[in-house]
Amino acid sequence: MNITVQNIRTNYTVSGEGEDVLILHGWGSNLTVHNQMAAYLAPHYRVYALDMPGFGETPEPPAAWDVDHYVDFVLEFIREMGIRSVILIGHSFGGRVIIKMVTRQNLSVTFPKLILIDSAGILPKKTLKQKCKIRIYKLGKKILNISIVKKLYPDALEKMRAKSGSADYNAASPLMRQVLVKVVNEDLTPYLASIPSPTLLIWGELDTATPLADGQLMEKLIPGAGLVTVKGAGHFSFLESSYLVHKVIGSFLNIKE
Repeated sequence: MNITVQNIRTNYTVSGEGEDVLILHGWGSNLTVHNQMAAYLAPHYRVYALDMPGFGETPEPPAAWDVDHYVDFVLEFIREMGIRSVILIGHSFGGRVIIKMVTRQNLSVTFPKLILIDSAGILPKKTLKQKCKIRIYKLGKKILNISIVKKLYPDALEKMRAKSGSADYNAASPLMRQVLVKVVNEDLTPYLASIPSPTLLIWGELDTATPLADGQLMEKLIPGAGLVTVKGAGHFSFLESSYLVHKVIGSFLNIKE
């Protein structure tokens, strides 16, 4: 299904009946990765999932958005759907958007419960080696952007990016690379203590993208949060151990099966 949100033709799905649930996907992903979860919840809830701008079948945003732009976008989607109260489920980048959204003041929508799965939002401290690598990259970028150097070595900058950038960065378009840089460099740790809703944290024990330590910190800082660690799972714990994750979510939402 499609709806226009902020002049962007937005792809979304809706299934089931009952209290509203909205699922937000992670970076580089799309709503289809949550099909199993939506199918599990649909007999008990009205489940919405959407492709956020720049992912799946929803076009890129008109400019290099930051987290607040995505929050504005999701809130407008919620208004367009006529939702007044919604349970939020977010994986990775989706969790980042949720953290910032629920700490906004004077909203016309309420969030009775939150589920954050391998959520992003905590800015890791850079090691000395990482700091040196960033400095070298920035210096190289300056040199390779000089006109004469560009003419002599037209592919050098892209090759350097491919060598230095993360898999997400290298896979993204030029615009979405700018978005990625903006969102990953914002530390949402100061917002965690202000999250007002009961929060379930689900984390893959072996997650390397958003380490388990991030989940443990979130449990400590979010009032009333509880953390469930999924043994042997990585960043996509909800896919790797879907049965367990669904049971944990069902217990948190008091689903009677």
